[in-house]
Amino acid sequence: MSISTTAQVPAPSAVLELLKPITWFPPMWAFACGVVSSGVAVSSRWPVLVAGIVLCGPLLVATSQVINDWFDRHVDAINEPNRPIPSGRIPGRWGLWLAVLWTAMSLALASQLGDWVFGAAAVGLVLAWIYSAPPIRLKQNGWYGNAACAVTYEGFAWFTGAAVMIGGLPDWRIVTLAFLYSAGAHGIMTLNDFKSIEGDIRTGVRSLPVQLGVDPAARLACIVMAVPQAIVIALLLAWGRPLQAAIVTAVLIAQGLLAVRFLRAPIAKATWFSGLGVALYVLGMMASAVAVAAFGAPA
Repeated sequence: MSISTTAQVPAPSAVLELLKPITWFPPMWAFACGVVSSGVAVSSRWPVLVAGIVLCGPLLVATSQVINDWFDRHVDAINEPNRPIPSGRIPGRWGLWLAVLWTAMSLALASQLGDWVFGAAAVGLVLAWIYSAPPIRLKQNGWYGNAACAVTYEGFAWFTGAAVMIGGLPDWRIVTLAFLYSAGAHGIMTLNDFKSIEGDIRTGVRSLPVQLGVDPAARLACIVMAVPQAIVIALLLAWGRPLQAAIVTAVLIAQGLLAVRFLRAPIAKATWFSGLGVALYVLGMMASAVAVAAFGAPA
């Protein structure tokens, strides 16, 4: 029996579960890196700082989660029936309405934070919709889907943090770091695909482990994570920031040691490597943000 869309309103607890607060941390950390890299004193921009945090986590990332769960509801009904939408705790078309509502709220808040922030938010929302929604569904291909996630979760969030604090376009060095760490995050997204290889094969999702095979995809993920960080080290040295370059170097060496173990058993060690490797990765992000803070601050 179908559930009437007018007879039931989802409980706040079900809506909160659908928004997945646990997923808000990575982009909020990237946003914090953007704030630090701006070189602007936090005390001077508290209102826009708080607005930017709300935009990146509870609005933009939450929107992407709702969109994804709505368009995956039929698959989730088989694989994860206890999720809010397939379980009926988010009844009828409420999932779609919430996705539209959160999109509108995200754009409304972004429009108050400047043209650059609004532009980044708008592009990020477009990517969120085409990532999950047919007919494009970027998530069906590991190359495109992982790129969309990486650039929105890392690059756009970092850019937004800097743009909010500066009140305009950040320094090119800040934008360069945001781009490089976005590129490296593509490898992080690939690590997440190792836990769902069998399901991806059955549902036709062409993740990189499915397309390339387990071992080649594992090697590629490590390389994609490492190369941008190596470029960051070179840039930090060129910009006269040897201490931060040394920190990122130490981070990269530690990741390399972890990667050796991961490559011996990619499927078994993917979650382990993701947890430890990503923690090191984001540490390097913050060190890099500190390094360019002097360039970001307006004269």
